Amino acid sequence: MIKKLDILILRSFIGPFIVTFFVTLFVLVMQFFWLYMDELIGKGLGTWMIVQLLFYMSTTMVPLALPLGILLASIMTFGSMGEAFELVAIKSAGISLLRFMSPLLIFIIGIAGLGFLFNNNVIPYANLKALSLLYDLRNSKPAFNIKPGQFNKDIEGFSIRVGEKDKDGRTIRNVIIYDHSSGIGNDKVVLAKEGMMIPSPDKQFLIFRLKDGWRYEETYEDNGVKPLRKQMRMNFKNWDKVFDLSSFKLSRTNEDLFKDAYQMMDVSQLNERLDSMKKYDKTIASNVGMYVGPYLTSFNNGTERGQLDSMMRTTKAPAKVYDSSFLQLVDDSIKAKVVQLAVSQVRNTRGMLDITALDKKMQTENYLKFNIEWHRKFTLSFACVLLFLIGAPLGAIIRKGGLGMPLVIAVVFFVVFHIMSMTGEKMAKTNSLPAWQGMWMATGMLLPIAFILINQARNDSPILNKEWYLRAWNRVKHLISKRKK
Repeated sequence: MIKKLDILILRSFIGPFIVTFFVTLFVLVMQFFWLYMDELIGKGLGTWMIVQLLFYMSTTMVPLALPLGILLASIMTFGSMGEAFELVAIKSAGISLLRFMSPLLIFIIGIAGLGFLFNNNVIPYANLKALSLLYDLRNSKPAFNIKPGQFNKDIEGFSIRVGEKDKDGRTIRNVIIYDHSSGIGNDKVVLAKEGMMIPSPDKQFLIFRLKDGWRYEETYEDNGVKPLRKQMRMNFKNWDKVFDLSSFKLSRTNEDLFKDAYQMMDVSQLNERLDSMKKYDKTIASNVGMYVGPYLTSFNNGTERGQLDSMMRTTKAPAKVYDSSFLQLVDDSIKAKVVQLAVSQVRNTRGMLDITALDKKMQTENYLKFNIEWHRKFTLSFACVLLFLIGAPLGAIIRKGGLGMPLVIAVVFFVVFHIMSMTGEKMAKTNSLPAWQGMWMATGMLLPIAFILINQARNDSPILNKEWYLRAWNRVKHLISKRKK
């Protein structure tokens, strides 16, 4: 039955957990933007595009923010209760720490289960949307921006220089346009004293409405002897130059091209892909003989074997047993042809083996990536339970609430957990460890620490109590002074 004490601990935990989870999620999303800020600034991203990227990237960060939020909230909850002597009152009533932790443990297991469902069903879709959008944004051109006194070459085939630009952002003066779209140099030049920059309603074109200027154009005529170079100069009062800006518009890549990546698959899809990779891996080894067989003359009856037999029949060399080289049986007149044929066969065999080895290497790397992703679906959910088992006894030991000491200790433990997780994943990717060992290495190393902390908290260990260390230091000083006397 649910008792009032269980409701008390649940209420005390849920509030800090919600706050710490969203704060952690915000920090992780900001870290992402700091990482890609240089590639996204100046792309002219609209508000809706930024909102989409924020939403999808924050969704992909949930599996990482959830364990940290649980760790921090559990330390804060039990630390606040220890600081207010509520844990002392509960223990004095005959309720053990494990019984007191049990409702929260059941709650955390439920969160871990929901986290697995979220990681398995929502994260692949969010990864597909986020990574495809990020790919398009990183490969899009910067927004077209003309700065006064500088040549702008963003539009392919044109170099544009504006001497002055008014505050309205549209009126321009002392305009120079070099047109080298023909591919034979700057054969067209436009000079104008002033003008206006007018974008089309659909933002596909930019119109330079120029006034009081000159157009210079060079042409070549072929008279059969020597090309004649001609130059034309035209004055204009008003002239419109239209630039195509379609290349600056963000073009979305077909998302189907990203669906086969391991980040976009759930557990069932990963299982199917891993099974197919295992089957294909077996065919690689069995097909080596089929690939190499045609190039081994001694074991095949193809054209090369026929050529060798015909060459041997044309010679009248007596039969003999050779000691170390087959060439001892070959007549000198055809020895060069035999060597050339053998070298050609060896070269072709090596080429086939190199291709097979490269294919095998790529298949192994892909298999490791998919296998690592399969284990990641479970390790992140189990990390929620593990970090709670670490955070709850830690809070009971330090007996400090708020965001001071609990935040420092939570960050230290999470950094250790994250570093160990990344190390294990890299070792699994390089095949230094099996995938399951690399992905579960962090949880396997921290699980004994969790049990040690639970045991210390049950026995009211003073290992994180400042007064305990001061008393120990005073005892040591007393012993030293006594020994001196």
